[in-house]
Amino acid sequence: MTKAPVDTATPGVTREFVGLSSATARRAGAGGHPCQGLYHRGVGRKPKVAMIATHYQIDFSEHYLADYMATRGIGFLGWNTRYRGFESSFLLDHALVDIGVGVRWLREVQGVNTVVLLGNSGGGSLMAAYQAQSVDPHVTPLEGMRPAAGLADLPPADGYVASAAHPGRPDVLTAWMDASVVDENDAVATDPELDLFSDDNGPPYTAAFVKRYREAQIARNHAITDWAETELKRLHAAGFSDRPFTVLRTWADPRMVDPALEPTKRPANMCYAGVPAKANRSAHGIAAACTLRNWIGMWSLRHAQTRAEPHLARIKCPALVINAEQDTGVYPSDAKRIYDALASTDKTHFSIDTDHYFTTPGARSEKADTIARWITKRWR
Repeated sequence: MTKAPVDTATPGVTREFVGLSSATARRAGAGGHPCQGLYHRGVGRKPKVAMIATHYQIDFSEHYLADYMATRGIGFLGWNTRYRGFESSFLLDHALVDIGVGVRWLREVQGVNTVVLLGNSGGGSLMAAYQAQSVDPHVTPLEGMRPAAGLADLPPADGYVASAAHPGRPDVLTAWMDASVVDENDAVATDPELDLFSDDNGPPYTAAFVKRYREAQIARNHAITDWAETELKRLHAAGFSDRPFTVLRTWADPRMVDPALEPTKRPANMCYAGVPAKANRSAHGIAAACTLRNWIGMWSLRHAQTRAEPHLARIKCPALVINAEQDTGVYPSDAKRIYDALASTDKTHFSIDTDHYFTTPGARSEKADTIARWITKRWR
């Protein structure tokens, strides 16, 4: 284990760097540990309640909420698995084992009695998978692979928070996919009758157009899965293990363009990457770089275990769902799906008038206060 103090700009908060090996990944030759993060706590404090936040591939070590929780007497471990920045290599069972390393560290090294999982954005489904697997083992490895060592022995957490979270990687990708793509190898080819950015179709979009569009999005996801399965068999027969490919045009959810669809306080014609019509024609987007196995395990509606609802149905611990009213990529219906799918009898839904990252004045403090009150009512 590597542990060292790290300076922080927030008065009264201490950060510690934590680097740890995993049961299925050791320290790299260059020195880096597969699991890394920063533990935030109040100066001179030894919190008995702590949160841990992890994402599929985004670095959460300096999560914006960390210092806010630390100043409220709650420890916060911004935690990264071996897949930070390496989404195309992601394997769910190994990632869950890496999250377990962080949970154990909180309990065994920091002496934390209560651990609360923070499932922020894409991390919502990932942390749901962790908690569900820890109480009811059900996650399986990709076909032809062995389960990650320790997968059936994960330490459970005590609480679960979903914040600006969507129902899973396959679900959000499909909701954002450009349904008018007619050839995955041609970035330009478009079906004009499903072109979201053609004035002939809207906005505003008719219910009939949206229905056809949503059906075509699902069909596109399944078509890529069909191809990936066939291609993987062909490669295996030739002695290859996998291959990369690209998925373009994934900033095309009708709700991004037409604010009348599921009205909220979000700005019109906007997504996380800017104006959707422009973002959709860029090289940036979720699932832009995949491998065949990564598609099947991460993005496929048919196969991926990164969909939240099957995991949420196994979660019975206290749960809090926080929605951001100005979010341009996650919507109230997503929060409702998460809330409804939770098996918890103690579950709470709360909304804050802010954007996806809670950057509006006072929003992060309000979020931290909301979580702290929710925790205090149950464990402090």
